[in-house]
Amino acid sequence: MEQFSPSDMKTILHSKRANMYYLEYCRVMQKDGRVLFLTEQKKENLYYNIPIANTTVILLGTGTSITQAAMRMLSQAGVLVGFSGGGGTPLYMANGVEQPIEWMTPQSEYRPTEYLQGWMRFWFDDDKRLAAAKLFQQARIAFIEKTWQKDRDLKSEGFQFDDKSMQGAFQTFHTRTDSATKHAELLLTEAQLTKALYKFASNNTSTEKFTRQHQGSSKNNVDKANDFLNHGNYLAYGLAASCLWVLGIPHGFAVMHGKTRRGALIFDVADLIKDALVLPWAFICAKENATEQEFRQQILQAFTDHKALDFMFDTVKDIALQNHAVTEVPKEQNGDQQA
Repeated sequence: MEQFSPSDMKTILHSKRANMYYLEYCRVMQKDGRVLFLTEQKKENLYYNIPIANTTVILLGTGTSITQAAMRMLSQAGVLVGFSGGGGTPLYMANGVEQPIEWMTPQSEYRPTEYLQGWMRFWFDDDKRLAAAKLFQQARIAFIEKTWQKDRDLKSEGFQFDDKSMQGAFQTFHTRTDSATKHAELLLTEAQLTKALYKFASNNTSTEKFTRQHQGSSKNNVDKANDFLNHGNYLAYGLAASCLWVLGIPHGFAVMHGKTRRGALIFDVADLIKDALVLPWAFICAKENATEQEFRQQILQAFTDHKALDFMFDTVKDIALQNHAVTEVPKEQNGDQQA
């Protein structure tokens, strides 16, 4: 059988890749030039192929292992690999948590520097960093508007962008964001909008007495909504981490969540899509008593349908290169490419 290396595969831009995997109770290995995962059954072992050239993220949960040969191929294909707790939902990159997700990023001396250089041109200036944070917040609302106006399923569940109960909250958000002079003011405005969105979603889905908690027990709709919010947020963090790795921007150079948090920029980028997609579907799936797997399938499909990763790439690229004269970079070295 002829052997192929990951570099021989047809290049698929990271923002266009279709697959994210969460695996449990299996072994990931390289076999015959492919990356497979093996599940052990009573009478037989089953092998499943992972199309690595069309994959952005692989999360390895409970009871998993991976071989060195498989990691080499995944690295060459530019796939981000993370170890997580059960369900893929421990608290991401937090201090003092027993099992945080640990991301393993492919290493290469030839990663692009164009976007990092653009980011550094504004990041050390407080005023410019505040302006970038405002652009993130504006893009976040624009994505909610675009998504909720386009998605028929969300509209049928009452998630209408022009709903009177939310228009006041959006207007207040825009006014306070535009007039903010400190990052603390932006964070307070963001928290107030999120609270309004939780109230709107809980009313739409008849989820009574909802309070946001980061540790639910799935005993009722409130707990399930919290569990699904956690789960969906971690998937969004995976997309954000992929986007930043491809563009070569370190995770610590945040514009909203503080300069002292190692993974804070991941939170900034994930926030671009969380309110538009994760929040409503978490409440809807909790109302329908969906399983964790059903919710995961629904949210990943929503990411694909609304081109969430594309939106992350476009937003981060625009902010990195705003008002900067950038020397043209050869196509094979530019940003969003096969590693």
